[in-house]
Amino acid sequence: MAACSKRLDKFIVSLRLLRNLQLQNERFLSTSVCRLAPDNDSKPPKFVPPSKPVIVDKTQAVKSQRKFLSPEFIPPRQRTDPLKFSMERRDMVRRRKVLDIPEFYVGSILAVSMADPNATGKINRFAGICIQRGGSGLGATFVLRNIINNQGVEICYEMYSPRIQKIEVLKCEKRLDDNLMYLRDALPEYSTVDPEMKPVPLSSTEEVPVNKLKVRMRPKPWSKRWERPKFNIQGIRFDLCLTPAQMEHAQKWAEPWREYDMLKEYDTSELEKQIFAEVQQEMKK
Repeated sequence: MAACSKRLDKFIVSLRLLRNLQLQNERFLSTSVCRLAPDNDSKPPKFVPPSKPVIVDKTQAVKSQRKFLSPEFIPPRQRTDPLKFSMERRDMVRRRKVLDIPEFYVGSILAVSMADPNATGKINRFAGICIQRGGSGLGATFVLRNIINNQGVEICYEMYSPRIQKIEVLKCEKRLDDNLMYLRDALPEYSTVDPEMKPVPLSSTEEVPVNKLKVRMRPKPWSKRWERPKFNIQGIRFDLCLTPAQMEHAQKWAEPWREYDMLKEYDTSELEKQIFAEVQQEMKK
């Protein structure tokens, strides 16, 4: 009898354990995510959607930090009323909202379409290399040069002229010099541009390339004495057109004191940041 009673007690204990496990399992829901079943008295929990994953495309290059401000926005150093320059900048921004003036430098190849009542279709298109940029404010200009029928042709455009219909950048690049007027005295091949040239794309993530081409000059006389130090020309092969004695003679016109002239130039870094922010804000309106 004692053995039977012990077995019965063990059986009863095992049944109680199974009952307790069953009660505990009933408190959970059998879903894909095990969640505690709500009580009858409390409200069910509000559904919270998971956060969206952030997809990072590592194949894309980082955008360039280059900030380009057209040089005509920088006012010259002179004692004048700054209100004049602020009013000019407003007119320049209004014109840029109508006409897309792209980023270009001296040495870039451009194509300009201008309204011309005497041209076929009333529009004249001229392609050439930019050899000079000058002026400030609404008086900004740039000069394009090309060789047509073995004859050098140059056209000076007013950048904010209402006659300009379109400005295309066929190839955006820089040169070793900020002024290429010496191409007038160089061989014609360095100024020849195909009018039907297709644009060369330049990604916004790339820096503007620098063309380190050095031109060969025609025999003297030249329009100016480009070998003299005051011009500081880097893009001419003087060793092919001048003798060492002529180069040494040109050094007599050197002006070493210009290096210490503090009034020749002035720092425009802070002014450029201010004008750049102002122009960007106006263009977004």
